[in-house]
Amino acid sequence: MLKNHKKRYCSLYLLSAAMTPGTAFSAPVLEEVIVTANKRSENINDVGLSISAVSGERMSEQKLTSLEEISSVVPGLVFSSSASNTPIFTLRGIGFNEQSLGAYPATSMYLDEAPMPFPVLASHAAQDLERVEVLKGPQGILFGQNSTGGAINFISSKPGDEFEAGGEIGIGNYSRSEVNGYVSGPLSDALGGRLSFSSLETGGWQKSASRKDKNGEEEYISGRIILEFYPTDNARYLLNANAWQEDSEPQAQQYVAFNPAIKTDAATGNPPGTLAAIAAQEFSREDNTAADWSADSPPYSKRDFYQLVLRADWDLNDQMTLTALTTYQDFEQEQATDGDGLPLVLFDLAPSTGKIDTWISELRLASVDASMKWVIGANFEQSNTQENQVLRYIDSTNYTDQNAYINSSGIALDQDINTFALFGNVDYSLNDVLTIKIGSRYTDSSNEVESCNYAAANMAGAIDAGDGANVATLFNALGDAFGTTPFTPIGVNDCYTLNENSVPGDAYRDKLNEDNRSWRLGIDYALLDETLLYANISKGFKSGSYPALAAANFFQLNPVTQESVLAYELGFKHALAGNSIQLNGAAFYYDYTDKQLRTKVLDPIFGFLDRLENVPETEVYGLEADATAQLTERLRISAAFTYLQSEVKQYQGASFTSEAVSDGNGSLVLATGEEDFSGDPIPFTPELTYMIDLEYTAPLALGEEWFVGLNLNGQSESDAAFGGSRLSYTQDQLDAGAKSTTPRFNEMEGYRVVNTRLGYRSADGQWRVTLWGKNILDEYYTTNVIASSDTSARFVGRPRTFGLSLGYTF
Repeated sequence: MLKNHKKRYCSLYLLSAAMTPGTAFSAPVLEEVIVTANKRSENINDVGLSISAVSGERMSEQKLTSLEEISSVVPGLVFSSSASNTPIFTLRGIGFNEQSLGAYPATSMYLDEAPMPFPVLASHAAQDLERVEVLKGPQGILFGQNSTGGAINFISSKPGDEFEAGGEIGIGNYSRSEVNGYVSGPLSDALGGRLSFSSLETGGWQKSASRKDKNGEEEYISGRIILEFYPTDNARYLLNANAWQEDSEPQAQQYVAFNPAIKTDAATGNPPGTLAAIAAQEFSREDNTAADWSADSPPYSKRDFYQLVLRADWDLNDQMTLTALTTYQDFEQEQATDGDGLPLVLFDLAPSTGKIDTWISELRLASVDASMKWVIGANFEQSNTQENQVLRYIDSTNYTDQNAYINSSGIALDQDINTFALFGNVDYSLNDVLTIKIGSRYTDSSNEVESCNYAAANMAGAIDAGDGANVATLFNALGDAFGTTPFTPIGVNDCYTLNENSVPGDAYRDKLNEDNRSWRLGIDYALLDETLLYANISKGFKSGSYPALAAANFFQLNPVTQESVLAYELGFKHALAGNSIQLNGAAFYYDYTDKQLRTKVLDPIFGFLDRLENVPETEVYGLEADATAQLTERLRISAAFTYLQSEVKQYQGASFTSEAVSDGNGSLVLATGEEDFSGDPIPFTPELTYMIDLEYTAPLALGEEWFVGLNLNGQSESDAAFGGSRLSYTQDQLDAGAKSTTPRFNEMEGYRVVNTRLGYRSADGQWRVTLWGKNILDEYYTTNVIASSDTSARFVGRPRTFGLSLGYTF
């Protein structure tokens, strides 16, 4: 019975690599890929959407074990690190550069269709997978979370009809060691199970510029248990339990620019005592391994995650299926990160704790007949996120008599999120070649938040015993000077952020209620059996978000409201030469409204501070194409590119070269020095991303085979913030001590990375040995630039890594 139903979950069928003698075609055929982009199994060439699918076999062979590495084989998908160790993704120029733990991404993620609503939850989802599907463009119709950029769906390997087991061990440079394995097969006539695990340990790869210690150690273990139960021909049940634990060191940054927030202590008339120490620091070398961090609070991270996914499918008749899907996820972390790339303490989050609890359920009814395929459903999400960070900055220029020698403060954010959605989609075939697609989704969400920036109490090992009291002293003085109502003076652990009346003492409490109606209209035209032409118009949304950041005033804690994009796309999918070559292409235009972004506000007391803003109008348009050719039985070539043009149509904000200006009467000026960024490109949107992959397989005398592969991927330059490509300091700023590695330090230069693999497979397919290398030319490149109040620092790509792995399949 298990065998009769396995195909309902199967999504990748492999055809013979070479046709037998006498067949119609002399060239070998490509693999047929079955995807579930429409919540049903379909050949990828029959789906009128832009989809990149990466098989589990390819991921294993090329050691694509993380979200960052998967982005290297999907053009248009850009990965960036953040100061709080939260991953950020941009797809076709659409992303959300926000580092808060509980912020929804612009590109949503799923495991077996179950939403993983926050990016950090998918950190180790790339284990024992059948494939990864990357859907490009708004995905607000069929999936359980609205998104403006796209969706990444991790499809786990399922139990088979026969017993199988396998494992792999590996070693590499930087003291790398890894072990993974699986056991799978039928447990009875109606029950199948699969158990898999993966573990990795590496040494530090970053070297301190001021000391001899290292950073960047990785250590994690992950596991998955899958059970499939088929009690009758009409009922199927799936349990997917995942867990992982990580004890790693977050990546440190490289110091690249200095622009002091405070040049003169108003209380003494002298430069801040910390100014000379910062100015004396040397910029980081342009070396992948170079970085620096604070010796008394080195980066560390402890993370725990578990997830349960339950799914049930009941066939009501030959054409109609009812599906229930529910998932619960629990995540906790404690970590320290360095945000300035220096041995000084200018912007260190140490310690930082966080927690996520989320429960998401979906019920849908789907029907398929000869001319019409439809699905209707509803889903509900209840999530709670908590963050608590201690920000330390004793070496910054804020450490002055004027500012009461403040040196650390706390950030606490608690969110309760509830979302309800109804959705429906119809694909109606007018005839054998023309299909019309109509879909819509209504979403209603609420986010209730309590946020408190507090005068953090002294902690064990703190630099200054009076840290919390100093913050309280300063903000009590600001409340006395600028407040419009009486207030009770605050003390240690009280909320200090100035409220609407410019006095401290209140927690920020708010509730964001939003609703939207996303939709999609499309046409698929099947030209003969080898070509699909499609056109789609869709409207997508992403819900609003609250920040976790250091805020002097309440307005910094205000949320960004939901963003929307109106997307137009024309594309084709074409198989030729007897299905030995596959060509895909698309042209698209995105009209973006209220794009969400973490930006800067220039405070006259503290310098640059963070906030979230909506950019009123932006646009993105471009072309993409990919080709895969099985040129011979032994040689396969794949190539892909995405070309983008992005432009800000309307937005004004603070830039790195802005200066705070007083009104001349002693009044508090909250934000000044804004620039017009109209016409600038959108950050993290390179004009060109590309990938080329070649693999050659050759037989040996006894039936074994060896293979060699090469992967080249890269992108053109892009900005890490608005104005990055035209950034330059004013002469006054240079005279005041501003300096940087280059005037365009906030522009990330283009790069190309070369990865290789060389391997051996035994004749019976049981043994395999692989020698692999990543970034073998040791390319130096930047993935993000982070600005704090006095400095800017950048994240860079990993240096050359290589290893040897040995695998065995029973």
